[in-house]
Amino acid sequence: MTDVNPAVIAATTEPRPAIAFRRRLLAEFLGTALLVTAVVGSGIMATTLSPHDIGLQLLENSVATALVLGALILTFGPISGAHFNPVVSAADWFLGRRAGTGLTIKNLGGYAVAQTSGAVAGSVLANLMFDLAPVTFSTKDRAAGHLWLGEIVAVAGLLLLIFALGRSGRAAVAPAAVGAYIGAAYWFTSSTSFANPAVTIGRAFTDTFAGIAPASVPGFVIAQLAGLVIGVGLLLALYPTDDRTP
Repeated sequence: MTDVNPAVIAATTEPRPAIAFRRRLLAEFLGTALLVTAVVGSGIMATTLSPHDIGLQLLENSVATALVLGALILTFGPISGAHFNPVVSAADWFLGRRAGTGLTIKNLGGYAVAQTSGAVAGSVLANLMFDLAPVTFSTKDRAAGHLWLGEIVAVAGLLLLIFALGRSGRAAVAPAAVGAYIGAAYWFTSSTSFANPAVTIGRAFTDTFAGIAPASVPGFVIAQLAGLVIGVGLLLALYPTDDRTP
């Protein structure tokens, strides 16, 4: 169950240089917070409405996440690029560092802090909306090799999609494409596609359907970083140049 981050996600639209950095940080904080609120909140609602059917719970959770991710990318993309995800921001920095088109290393740090704090705030908000304690650390263990492999696949595929769209001049379809990918990845990855270090950390703060035990977080984050390396490598092999560059 992502988000995705989730998403989100994602460097689907390029932030405008004229936009103040504090506005971009606010957009990343709010976007990630709302994404995690949707992931956690829909998980709580799903277990309430379908208490005896885990498959239906996952369907409800994945549909809500996919739809809200697309909406959030449309909302915040013109301001910050709608990354909502440190691995997306890291890929944006790495791929754009030579041409000067991506984030600077300083901006990357700011984005990561805003995304992670937003993810924690999103879990707290979801807990409060459903009359739970603001922080309820998850007890759901997710530490296993096959789950880490699922995270590698989820992240690599997400990055390949996002930056392939950007490099081929099709960023306009990214909100729908990223939402669709994340919705599908709930089902075809063993980990249910967290695919986002910030969201993974945030989801440790809720002992609900979408939670992950704090002890399981490091393994997921390491797998996500491995997915970052593989995803960027695949992108450079398939799209070695940016077709938008004259």
